[in-house]
Amino acid sequence: MMIWSAWTTLAVLGVYFWTGVMAGWARVKYKVPAPAMDGPLPFQSAQRVQANTLEQLPLVLAPLWLCAYYLGDAWAAGGGLLWCLGRILYALGYYRDPAKREAGFIIGMLACGALVAGSAIGLLFR
Repeated sequence: MMIWSAWTTLAVLGVYFWTGVMAGWARVKYKVPAPAMDGPLPFQSAQRVQANTLEQLPLVLAPLWLCAYYLGDAWAAGGGLLWCLGRILYALGYYRDPAKREAGFIIGMLACGALVAGSAIGLLFR
């Protein structure tokens, strides 16, 4: 049973939801009416974080589920939670200064890579 990876899937979606709320909050705070995407840098940063997180979802969710099935639930959950931590650090860094997003990006991509590698290892030993 893949309980931990199921909870981790909800955590991943929660991170995405949080970035969406932050993007909406920035739209209201900086008075940028939809569908406009041009505004002050903090507004643009919030929009980019949300869009970049959306782009990352297939990179984390598909290997999370494959890794859970073929390698193990705990390994997959660990990788998915590491991705969540990376995305949160990425977002908080980007909100402060776009140049400070690098550590979070690297952590998130390493987590995705580990999930893909875990999926491949699990498949090879099936």
